[in-house]
Amino acid sequence: MQAGVPIGQAARASGVKVPTVRYYEQIGLLPTPDRSEGNRRLYDRTDIDRLTFIRHARELGFDVDAIRRLLALQDHPKQSCAEADALAREHLVEVDRRIRSLMALKSELERMVEGCVHGKVEDCRVIEILADHGECKYHDHDKPLSAFA
Repeated sequence: MQAGVPIGQAARASGVKVPTVRYYEQIGLLPTPDRSEGNRRLYDRTDIDRLTFIRHARELGFDVDAIRRLLALQDHPKQSCAEADALAREHLVEVDRRIRSLMALKSELERMVEGCVHGKVEDCRVIEILADHGECKYHDHDKPLSAFA
């Protein structure tokens, strides 16, 4: 790819939408690109590679702050990768936590649906469990549900 492609071409090459490219520039994940004489943004191979890196990290669920740290590490390739490893491990712990939470949620929803007899709302197990938090096995009942609890 030649140096200095317009934003649409950079977006297509990296798999990122044009507004997302602008957003990444705005929040500092992508440096401000050079401009053409007509004031159009022009992106080079490094910019497209960086956009691809960001897109892949987002697909894996890394938040913007973690991506910012990973990009800073990538910009200095001779340093230790311990921080990158630590970020990935932290993210893995969070993913495991979310999986456990989703599995518990799945079990609770299955229990609600299995208890449904397809009768009237007054006898509906789904409505009953949603109305009485004590019937729900998914949540930690020691924690208040809101500021009013």
